Amino acid sequence: QLQLVESGGGLVQPGESLRLSCAASGDTLADYDVAWFRQAPGKGREGVSFESFPDRYYGRTLQGRVTTSRDNAGTVVYLEMNSLTYEDAAIYTCAARPRTSRYIWWDQGSYHIWGQGTQVTVSL
Repeated sequence: QLQLVESGGGLVQPGESLRLSCAASGDTLADYDVAWFRQAPGKGREGVSFESFPDRYYGRTLQGRVTTSRDNAGTVVYLEMNSLTYEDAAIYTCAARPRTSRYIWWDQGSYHIWGQGTQVTVSL
């Protein structure tokens, strides 16, 4: 059974970059779409990125500052974020769903496998 574990979160200063990883175990990600979501304190969870090779989509909030990719082995999906601001501080969580899904990529209910999340803090 597929399980996801995020890593790479931490404390960064404004303007810095960060790369998060979403590692799969129990199965490869070959048959799955993988998305990153984030939730800041007091706010709803929003879609950050979507990866279903060769398609990639990004949420409007981070578009232009974020890139998602998948390793060749198909076991890790990355989220690289640049020029981080205070508003990017949140818990970032990756989620997976079958590649056969026809729901819009930011539909959280269409993802049935979730990681535990990794905290990103932006501060001087």
